[in-house]
Parts: sequence; C-alpha cells; structure tokens
Amino acid sequence: MKNPHDIILRPVLTEKGYMTLDQRRYVFEVALNANKIEIKQAIEQVFDVKVDTVNTLRTLGKIKRQGRYSGRTPEIKKAYVTLKKDSKKIPFFEGMEQ
Repeated sequence: MKNPHDIILRPVLTEKGYMTLDQRRYVFEVALNANKIEIKQAIEQVFDVKVDTVNTLRTLGKIKRQGRYSGRTPEIKKAYVTLKKDSKKIPFFEGMEQ
C-alpha cells in the first residue's frame, strides 16, 4: 500500500468547503493517480475517522500565455469525503465551522 501522506496532498480551504463542514463533508487535494479506495483508506488511517463516501473531481489546468509562449497550469484532483454519522470530526477543521 502507498504511504497515506503521498495520497493526501493538502486540504482545500474554500467558502464552498466551509459550508459543507456541518454535514461532515471535507475537501482534500489528492494525488492524480489515487483511486477512491486508496483515498478512503488514507483518510481513515491519517485522521482515525470512518469514511462513508468519497467523490472525486479532476480539473484540467488552464492555458496561460506569456508573449508567444503558452503552457498549462497544473492539473489537480480533489476528493470530497463524507464521514459516517457515528464518526468523530476531523480536528484540523474544528475551528472553521460556522
């Protein structure tokens, strides 16, 4: 199994993410090659919680230009993780709830 810290890269802290905290739904940026089962196991292992569902979203990088040269910003993959009702909350997000 892969190292869980290689799968979970960072939390995504946005207004939309803050609004779903009371529903026990958290957003993380994850590795591009990680699947839903690996993400679920990594979250359960790192934060010691019970995961109910994992939804993933992959966004393509925008095309950016500088003069005549063009390139893309990095592609990212986000995971929307919903915890079970009987699971405890993730301590990192405790003070951010509304």
